[in-house]
Amino acid sequence: MPIAPSDCKATLRARGICVIVPTYNNVGTVAAVIDEVRNYCDDVIVVNDGSTDGTAEMLRGLGGITLVDYADNRGKGHALREGFRRARAMGFAYAITLDADGQHYPSCIPQFLEANKQHPGALIVGNRRLADAERSKGSSFANRFANFWFAFQTWRRGIDTQSGYRLYPLKKLRALSLLTARYEAELELLVFGAWRGTPLAAIDIPVYYPPREERVSHFRPGADFLRITALNTVLCVLAVCYGWPRMLLRKAGQMCRTAFVWTTVILLLIFFFTPFVWVWFHLGPVTDDKRARLRRLIWRTARTVILRRGIPGVKATESVEHVLATGESNVEAEAAHPSDLSTLASEHRPPTVIICNHQSHIDILFQLMFVPNAIYLIKDWVWRNPFYGVIVRRAEYQPVKDGVGELLPKLRELVKKGCHIAVYPEGTRSEDCSIGRFHKGAFYIARELGLDITPMYLYGPGKVLPKGRFLMNRGRIHVEVGAPITQAELSAMGDLRQQAREVRRRYRAKYEQLCNKIEQDV
Repeated sequence: MPIAPSDCKATLRARGICVIVPTYNNVGTVAAVIDEVRNYCDDVIVVNDGSTDGTAEMLRGLGGITLVDYADNRGKGHALREGFRRARAMGFAYAITLDADGQHYPSCIPQFLEANKQHPGALIVGNRRLADAERSKGSSFANRFANFWFAFQTWRRGIDTQSGYRLYPLKKLRALSLLTARYEAELELLVFGAWRGTPLAAIDIPVYYPPREERVSHFRPGADFLRITALNTVLCVLAVCYGWPRMLLRKAGQMCRTAFVWTTVILLLIFFFTPFVWVWFHLGPVTDDKRARLRRLIWRTARTVILRRGIPGVKATESVEHVLATGESNVEAEAAHPSDLSTLASEHRPPTVIICNHQSHIDILFQLMFVPNAIYLIKDWVWRNPFYGVIVRRAEYQPVKDGVGELLPKLRELVKKGCHIAVYPEGTRSEDCSIGRFHKGAFYIARELGLDITPMYLYGPGKVLPKGRFLMNRGRIHVEVGAPITQAELSAMGDLRQQAREVRRRYRAKYEQLCNKIEQDV
């Protein structure tokens, strides 16, 4: 469903995204471009690169823009650099760039916004649909030439290196001292970004080339092609000496990080935790107190792993680390609601049904570190797992193979002992970290047992270990707990299906707020 311009403006600002329009002698088109851009974005930075055709005077008369103006023409690369610097000084995390000559459609800005949501922290390129465009042979050849060498230098294909319609993650542009100041600087930004590990993504966009007699072009086939050739020569040498080794080291680091984590997990489960639990529960009677102490041991282990950075390359947000280290809620969370992370760990907190979004196999680790007395509803294969099945069974986590109705007597008994019930209402992991449809099971349990529902919002595990992947990425993890939803509130929403639908709507809104905030720093 297309995003409305008003919603686009609000979301761009919430995610820290501005639009930068560099211009040089585009007096006939730049005003119309800016006017259309402002239909989608309120934060527009225009860089006048020493125009001599009246563009500067016209821009000074426009309102609602931030103007960066200097007298001498220094090239598109310099204009972009000045625009990036101004955007970062104004606190923006991302910048969409598009040309002032009218070839780019501002109506594509919502596409870049959606791509930014799907690929936070990525440099996103608008791949132009050029099949029907009328272009000079020199321009077409330069594009193919640059794309070929870019693939050679970065091992990445499918990127339109000559497209100026892009979204840049400003905090990953660590150095703005470019080798070149002209339009080929855009190629340089792509290459160095790929070498430094900035994710690259592409979206298809339309492009407009006016008739030749109306076209304003600053491309000089001879001089510009020579500069592209010189730049690519330098970049190829740097690729062999710097870029390729850096990319290989990064991939090797990812493989070593993954191997370390999985080896550690397997060794701990096979040679320590599982044998320990088996022996412990075979020595003496199995009591409720022993099961509760096992759940607390699991809780302490999870806290130790996260606090001691037991997953290399994975960092908890500052608010999470504060709660873990001190056992106290942070001021922001406490002001928002009293039922924050620290209170869930309290033995005096009344039992509740905890719902959480499900992104990854490692989700439960980040839930466990906050809730020592929770009973997790798990799939049958987890219950029967040869590595840790004995642990989850002894901790009284419950399989849902026969449906939640069959579990109610057991869950009622556990609730009387002071246990929370933890449920993934989506029922399965999300492939893209979006919030899927909520099933009725959690709401049925809450109604039958007379419990509130406490939403737990989890950001990050699905990006560290995406569904269907084995290698682990670097990333940030954030956990936040919302205010309990009482049975009176749930009943006012309607039947169980309506409750699931309404709570999911609220959940998605809150999760989007978290994404908008956190993904400005990824």
